[in-house]
Parts: sequence; structure tokens; C-alpha cells
Amino acid sequence: MRSNPTMRKIPLYKEKEKQLYIRFFEIVLLIVIACGIYTRFNPFEIFLNAEYFWSFIFEDFLPPSMPDFLSTMNSIAITLAMAISATTVGGIMALFVSLFGSEYISPYKGIAKIVRGFATFLRNIPTLVWAFILFSSLGIGTGVGFIALMITSFAFLVRAFIETMDEISSDCVESLEAVGASFWQRVIHGIWPSCIHGYLSWFLYSLEVNIRASTIVGMVGGGGIGMVLLSYIKSFKYHKAAGIILAIAIIVIVVELLTNSLRKKMVE
Repeated sequence: MRSNPTMRKIPLYKEKEKQLYIRFFEIVLLIVIACGIYTRFNPFEIFLNAEYFWSFIFEDFLPPSMPDFLSTMNSIAITLAMAISATTVGGIMALFVSLFGSEYISPYKGIAKIVRGFATFLRNIPTLVWAFILFSSLGIGTGVGFIALMITSFAFLVRAFIETMDEISSDCVESLEAVGASFWQRVIHGIWPSCIHGYLSWFLYSLEVNIRASTIVGMVGGGGIGMVLLSYIKSFKYHKAAGIILAIAIIVIVVELLTNSLRKKMVE
């Protein structure tokens, strides 16, 4: 079958775009190589020492051995309670503070950038760093772990809520303002009803992150399942540590499935 001479192939990418992508890939590759040389990291060491890794996994780590069921469930409950309470308190605080961080909504336009900058500063300090700072000054315990998670949740949700409010249509708010509605009347009748789905979606995402982070915070002194895991690792009880890791993975997967299901229902 003869091809039609008038037909021509339409390229998926323009030649300039193709060259740009190639150059970008080359630059990234050079940066990776330069970082590897600077840090003296040899990726081939992973393959050279693979037999020791697999020996540890199959001889010392597997099969997982679940420790005392009741104590494990109690530690998991503490971890979940710490994550849920920290996310909830941080979310409620962020809900109100974000109103003053949006230049579109805030009645005090001058402090909007200050609120954004403060939230950005808090958010850019990792939860683990906050945990070390608080544990060093206040001692270990679930209360300090709660504060560390709450700070990062608050900072993250302030920025997320601000972006959510900035994306809504201005017609409703301007209409309420035109008829003389006060700031809180505009918020209650215009902002929050329009942003409720976005608020809940970001809140559920933050909850997922905090359930993972609460395990790490627990390992450095925050209590819960993280501290139990660390104790088994330090005492070289790797089979029981594997059981704890398996339990944590199951909890995280279940929570992720539940939050994803809730987000889909909100969209529908």
C-alpha cells in the first residue's frame, strides 16, 4: 500500500523543545555525577555489598515476629491519637490565622506577608528538628511530640488554606462587601462555604503525613509505637522490629485508603 505523499508526520515536540529537554537532562546528569564525586558516594557499592544486605534481611530480620499484642495496640493507639490531635489543633488554628494571611481576604493587608513569612519559616524546619529542640528543652514525652507535630501541621495548613482561599471566585465576597457585610460575615457566608472541600482535603493530607511523622517523632522520645520500635532495634530484636514495621505499614496504608475514599466522596 503506497503512502500518501501529502501526508507528513507531526512531531510530538518542537525541535527547540526537544533540544531544551535534552540539555536539561544533561545538566541534571552532570549535577548528579558532581554530587557523587563531592560526597564520595559510589552507587555500585550497593551491588557489591548486596549479599550482606540480603543476608541480614532473611536471617536477622525475617520472618517478622509480633510482640505482645495488647502493648503493641496500645502504642499504636497512642501514636494515632498524637497524630490526630496534633493535626486537629493545628488545623483549627490555621483556619483562623490563614484568614489574615490572604491579601485577598485579610482586613489588615499589611500583616498578610508577615503571616505568610512566619508560616513559611515554621514549615521549612522539619518535624524531626522541632522534636529535637523541644525534647532537649522540655524533656521526652507524648506531650512534646504533640507540640512538634502541631507546629508543622499549623504551618503547612496555613499556607495550604491561604492558597485555597486565593483560588476562589471573588464575586461572592465582593457582593457581600457591597451590601455592607462585616469581615466575619463575609468569612462565614462567603469564604468558608466555598473553601470547605479544599480545607478538608488538605486536612486529610496533613493527617496522613502526621501519622507517618508521629512514628519518627516517637523514635526520638515522643512515645508511642516509634519508641517501641527503637527499643527493639537497640536490643537487636530484629524479628520483633520487623513485626512492628509491618504493623506501622498496615496502619499507614489503611489510613491512606480511608482518606482517599473521603476525598473522592467530597468531590462527588
